[in-house]
Amino acid sequence: MAGAHSVCSAGNLPADVTSFVGRGHEISAVKRLIRRHRLVTVTGGPGVGKTRLSQRVAGQLGSSFADGVRLVELAALKDARFLAQTVGDAVGVPGESRSAAWEVLARFLAEKNLLLVLDNCEHLVDSCALLVADLLQAAPELRILATSRQALHVAGEWLMELPPLPVPQDEQAAPACSEAMRLFAERAATALPGFAITDANRASVAEVCRRLDGIPLAIELAAVRVRAMPVETIMARLGEHSLQALGAGAQVTMPRLQTMRSAIDWSFHLCSKAEQRLWARASVFNGGFDIGDAEQVCSGTGIEDAEVLTLLAGLVDKSVLTSSLVGEAARYRMLEPIREYGAERLARSGQARAVRTRHRDHFADVARQSEGHFLTSEELQVFNRLGRDYANVRSALEFCVSEPGQAGAGLRIAGSLWHYWTTAVRHREGRYWLDRVLSLNPEPSPARAKALWVNGWLALLLADWEVARSLIDQCAALAERLGDESARAHATLLRGMHAFFCGDLRRAVAFLEDALARLRALDDRGGVWMTLRLLTYGTALLGEADRSRVFGEQCIEMADRAGASLTYARALGLCGVARWLIGDHERATCLARERLRVSPCIDGWGIAHCLEVLAWDAAGHDPERAARLLGCAHAIWRFTGAPLAQRHLAADHRLSEQRTRAALGEETFGKLSDEGARLPIDQAIAYALDDASWSEAAVRHRLR
Repeated sequence: MAGAHSVCSAGNLPADVTSFVGRGHEISAVKRLIRRHRLVTVTGGPGVGKTRLSQRVAGQLGSSFADGVRLVELAALKDARFLAQTVGDAVGVPGESRSAAWEVLARFLAEKNLLLVLDNCEHLVDSCALLVADLLQAAPELRILATSRQALHVAGEWLMELPPLPVPQDEQAAPACSEAMRLFAERAATALPGFAITDANRASVAEVCRRLDGIPLAIELAAVRVRAMPVETIMARLGEHSLQALGAGAQVTMPRLQTMRSAIDWSFHLCSKAEQRLWARASVFNGGFDIGDAEQVCSGTGIEDAEVLTLLAGLVDKSVLTSSLVGEAARYRMLEPIREYGAERLARSGQARAVRTRHRDHFADVARQSEGHFLTSEELQVFNRLGRDYANVRSALEFCVSEPGQAGAGLRIAGSLWHYWTTAVRHREGRYWLDRVLSLNPEPSPARAKALWVNGWLALLLADWEVARSLIDQCAALAERLGDESARAHATLLRGMHAFFCGDLRRAVAFLEDALARLRALDDRGGVWMTLRLLTYGTALLGEADRSRVFGEQCIEMADRAGASLTYARALGLCGVARWLIGDHERATCLARERLRVSPCIDGWGIAHCLEVLAWDAAGHDPERAARLLGCAHAIWRFTGAPLAQRHLAADHRLSEQRTRAALGEETFGKLSDEGARLPIDQAIAYALDDASWSEAAVRHRLR
């Protein structure tokens, strides 16, 4: 299933922020290895350029793979439990089935012709090795390029140790301008326009590069200092005695690691006191941050809010931070060696707990905003923002469950993430965090009642019936004890969901109508909308056409009136299926098409439902189209896991498939269905909408 339903058919390599210098020999060597071997690991010390090299190689090889290149950045991932999910997110697995995450990922990649880049494996080396071994066995056309400070030790692994850049060995060699000197010159010219290597400074530049052992990150840190001092002064400050002194006490013994550590240490000492404080405090971020995050987490005690932007710019100028644009906003991140150094400095300052607490509180607010903006015009923007900051949210949760006295905050954060976890199909991870925070907070509280119903909801979506029933009962009992009407209403809603998924539709609708009345009395608009969706579906299955139409129209109207694009799209898809079930096929296909036009690449289940409806409609008049659309939908169901409600659609699916097979014959049906299953999700949507961006000839060429 090469290419099957990635979020988009393009790769995800970042654009170069700075020029790439040298490494022609190493790039050619890695490309040769990748063409001959299925696993290549680029090793080397911190700061030597493993990440940049691997991305450069991947960018040049992308067109050689039918399914392109996917980059998985692992530096921000601290818990190996989420390794497979992190890889799945990067390669475009459209959700999470009810089987083990590793098995889902292996199945998704089984027929892909893809280059997978795993960057920064060293802190998860054992888990990475196990995952890589499984994926290579399951996916014969998959190739993996890993970067790590140590080998993965997987059978068939080929190692490429990346050396530092070549440096001139003596004064006579200096005029040739080695790659290390070229790097120094380009970065220095960025910091100080007009800088160039001349006869007057050539020897000093060469000596700087020699003293830094040709380590690219160390050279970049030194080069940007030309704005503040001449090269001769930089050379003097990097004298042998100075390097040894600066490196004293570092927990490294290899000479090049000592040099790297010393270069970072030297750069730190040349920063202003305020820049040093920001460097150390910003080390608490995982996966990046923006100026608002930095102002909330890093200001105070020596850093004024108004200073933060200037200090960030200073650290970018000094190559301590990298900056990129996400939309119209700058997003910052640290290379891992620099972040590790900052974390050590923060620990020494005695402020680590205070800064981590501010980090936790800030991202608790981000999580609450995601919940609070559900069913508003900003819901998609806030949802996407939470997705970008999810590594920071994980870090905040880990702080809550590992630091004494912080578990209550973790309970509140986990409870507020229900919308994100259900929409992003992170059911398993949500249950992991909720189980942890609930076990640490056994005392009765509204926050515990909420966490119980959220956990029960996720358990239902994972078909864990007994656990779900227990959690719902615990929530209901606690709601009665506390007089918590919100928890009581949600427990009633979940009892309706439980009955619905277990096939007791009349009992389900009774519970849902009770919940709807309770939630309306509480003015819980989000709860009302969720209940209306279920009632739309449930009454349609009972054959109550008029009631289903009314519930469905209310569901769509609520989202439309709020300007909530994501919620509106989900309402359209669900109502399209409901209209099909009550026999209004024309309206069903109109709703399905409209749903695919809005927020097209979010909510895999909704997309698959719409593709199914359009396939059923085509079965009677265009069997070739029906076969392809059934294949498209099947690919999503296979990897997201069909929702439990899907069983109620089995008869319509079976009928349309039988009619299509009969019209085409088994061989043609299989061929066309496979073509549909192999389309990336954006191409599948374009095909379903008859969009001109879909080209049958182009897709067939790609699939050959």
